[in-house]
Amino acid sequence: MSTRTLGRAERLRLIEQLLYRRSGGLRACELAEHCGVHRSTVYRDLVTLGTTGVPIWNEGPVWHLNRDRYLTHVRLSLDEATALFMAARLLSRHSDEHNPHVVSALDKLATSLPQPIGDHIEQTADTVRDRPVNAAYIDVLEGITRAWAGRRRAEIGYRSPRSGELRVHKFDPYYLEPSAVGYACYVIGHDHWAKDLRTFKLERLEFARPLDESYEIPEDFDPNQHLSSGWGIMWGQKQQQVVLRFSGDVTARVKESIWHQSQELVDCDDGGCILRVWVAMPMEMKPWIRGWGPECQVLAPGWLRDEIAEELRRAAQMYGATATQKPETTPEGARRG
Repeated sequence: MSTRTLGRAERLRLIEQLLYRRSGGLRACELAEHCGVHRSTVYRDLVTLGTTGVPIWNEGPVWHLNRDRYLTHVRLSLDEATALFMAARLLSRHSDEHNPHVVSALDKLATSLPQPIGDHIEQTADTVRDRPVNAAYIDVLEGITRAWAGRRRAEIGYRSPRSGELRVHKFDPYYLEPSAVGYACYVIGHDHWAKDLRTFKLERLEFARPLDESYEIPEDFDPNQHLSSGWGIMWGQKQQQVVLRFSGDVTARVKESIWHQSQELVDCDDGGCILRVWVAMPMEMKPWIRGWGPECQVLAPGWLRDEIAEELRRAAQMYGATATQKPETTPEGARRG
């Protein structure tokens, strides 16, 4: 029960928030306990919310809020608005397709923020709006979102990229995780076919349909802890140490960021540094390692060192380069990051 008496406007907002957050709905007595008032007061508040356009409905004694029709109201300070601007920019860079929900969210955010922040977000929305539409992906994302938000089991169709086989799974979504690598989005949850926790790339799902079957996310499931063993999205119980040596030319840049929660950085006498991390799937680091070019050398594990070396040899052959050749001058306008 509340430690102080809420004003009616505060109470109405609290009831909206409680019903929005609880997918399974709440009884009037539970709402009354949260608000610190008698149940009869809550009934009057529910009637008021309904008459003012809040999409609430009841199924017997349990009250619900229709999330598909509900518009949230958020008040932001200037610093909070700036934080959302940066998040919107990252969102636009993550979406390589026209996602109408991203566009709509950015449009609404733009109209609610002060200039010039709102103008810049509107420009970001226009950029996403001009991208090609992938209707199949949007349908899958919507299906997974509704199943996840409503705690409803989903039926998903996953096509293996190797065999091309389509397999239908019953799946309990626990978490959605976007990945900057490949502009992809993944869903983590319990796969009833494997009888274990699995991760599916949404772009590889041909359909996702919420079922009339409920499920509960285990209380001990912590997505941050779950993903802590991965460099990105690939996780596992067994971890390997990856040791990388960076040249002095990029050491300052390496030190600017925390690349992984397990990282250890050691300075070298020549101005370079050594980075050590523990990850479940070191192969997931390969695009990042390759991105540093000759400024990064893999010291361990041996198999990763060999694979990177072989890829670099093949790349050199493709460009017809030899060990004695040097690159031409850097193109005008190019700069190191």
